[in-house]
Amino acid sequence: MKLRSAVTAGLAGLVLALAVPGSAVAATGDFRYAFTDDKGQALTVTLHHPASDECVNLPYVGSEWVTAGHSPHNNTDEWATVYAGADCQGPAWRLRPHGNQATAQLTVRSVYFQS
Repeated sequence: MKLRSAVTAGLAGLVLALAVPGSAVAATGDFRYAFTDDKGQALTVTLHHPASDECVNLPYVGSEWVTAGHSPHNNTDEWATVYAGADCQGPAWRLRPHGNQATAQLTVRSVYFQS
């Protein structure tokens, strides 16, 4: 009887462990960039705790059909590689954790945070 209870408890624990999703990896902090919308208005976007170890196409500027973003500022705890093209393609530049804001000449469409 004790063996059956132990096996049942072990199986229940295994099912529970498989049912709970793993925690997502994310950079801690904020990543900001600026862009100009189709009406000529200057806007700033902030990504709070962005995903790590995956390419992120930046909202509003992640397509070749719109004007690229610029002036990225990496205020996260991870290195950020910004790309001039979507899908982490094209010329790239690395931004240090908690670094200074880059100039408006650095255009961005996507970013990759390295944990």
